[in-house]
Amino acid sequence: MEKETREKYKKLTEKLIEKGLTVTTMESCTSGLIASLITDSEGASAALKGAFVTYSNEAKIMQGVPAETIENFGVYSKETAAEMAKACRRAYSADIGIGITGTFGNLDPNNPDSVAGKVFFAFDKNGEISVFERNFSKKESRFDYKIAAAKEVADELEKLF
Repeated sequence: MEKETREKYKKLTEKLIEKGLTVTTMESCTSGLIASLITDSEGASAALKGAFVTYSNEAKIMQGVPAETIENFGVYSKETAAEMAKACRRAYSADIGIGITGTFGNLDPNNPDSVAGKVFFAFDKNGEISVFERNFSKKESRFDYKIAAAKEVADELEKLF
């Protein structure tokens, strides 16, 4: 799956460059992997404006996610993913913001709303929000979860343009 996902991001990045679109990410559970996959392509600086890795709740709030959203809906929610996408798009004035949050493997002792294998991600394309939820079966490693989540993001992102 890793090779397929890397190839998918190469094509996505080329398409973003070709269309003159810019993107940014605010990643929690994928820890910056999506931004990394985008930058694996030559010329990616024309497409990726920047990225945030906001692993803690505090980091999400510091980068523009309303604390009330996390308090009211939980850090692992469609609402939080949408706010992450909005916050990063605004911060970098990008065409597309990507927010992703979720729990891989074990439950998160710091967040009682965690469900192992449940991920939420969202896109903010010039103010139009799309939100997705995915449930992953048990994987051998955290990296396997990250690659699986990144692939799901790529699958949906390519439908945006």
